[in-house]
Amino acid sequence: MAARQHGVVSRGQLVGLGLTGRAVRHRIARGRLHEVEPGVFAVGRPGLTSGGRWMAAVLSCGPGAVLSHWSAGALWGIAKERTPIEVSVRTKSDRRRAGGRRLKVHRRAGMRDEDCVVRDGIPLTSTVRTLVDLAATASSDHIERMVNDADRLDLVDPVTLLESLRPYRRQRGVARLRTALEPRSFRRTRSGLERSFLRLVDRAGLPTPLTCHRVNGYETDFFWPELGLVVETDGLRYHRTAARQARDRRRDQAHTAAGMTPLRFTQDEVEFEPAHVIETLRTVSDRLRAMPAACGPHAPGAA
Repeated sequence: MAARQHGVVSRGQLVGLGLTGRAVRHRIARGRLHEVEPGVFAVGRPGLTSGGRWMAAVLSCGPGAVLSHWSAGALWGIAKERTPIEVSVRTKSDRRRAGGRRLKVHRRAGMRDEDCVVRDGIPLTSTVRTLVDLAATASSDHIERMVNDADRLDLVDPVTLLESLRPYRRQRGVARLRTALEPRSFRRTRSGLERSFLRLVDRAGLPTPLTCHRVNGYETDFFWPELGLVVETDGLRYHRTAARQARDRRRDQAHTAAGMTPLRFTQDEVEFEPAHVIETLRTVSDRLRAMPAACGPHAPGAA
């Protein structure tokens, strides 16, 4: 049981397995059980992984409790772990005290069965429920980043997410999440670098580009079909090798052969030379607008 639960068990589970109170105390005294939350023990050794700490928090809050808010976001991989660990329980629970002092417990009457799922053996709020909860306090940029991460991880795509918000229409966070998903402003991105670049695009006065769009057989970072302009942002991690750089050159050559203008900016340029990036975008876009026949939205290379 401990192996399935990231190394922890509750007192109730031990009793269900046939151990008496005396037997539990004996194992505690011998160092075979280590209390990590009220009524929850690590088996064998006190050290726990993040999964063990999350599971212990849920078990300490009783049946029906689920990991939620920033803790659930960390387990889904769309937010950074924060302290204290957050757990949600239904308010009809008759437990006098749920969780320990190191936990933040949310009592929620409106939590539906559909809001509760299991990931890696740990009960937690669903991806949609988690995004709604986090949108109530997160910044607009943070909300967009979490939505993009959920899409990248194949947890929920933006269109499905927008449709899934109907049951939550009266809850905090929904309005801010809907605003972030507005088609005129939301763009799929895959990294913080791409989101930083979009802010420079706005400062340069360019219209919002298409993102993650296939052009000439390649998925591009940013594409302006009315200008025939393709921009790629090169992160430090994925563009270091000679093979990667050779593929980048072939990609740029394909766009040039199709009559388009490819540009490429490094992470250092976006982060430390924003004025250079903005000026380059303005100069190139002005030149392309002045051309008699810029590549249009229905050009052969655009998919």
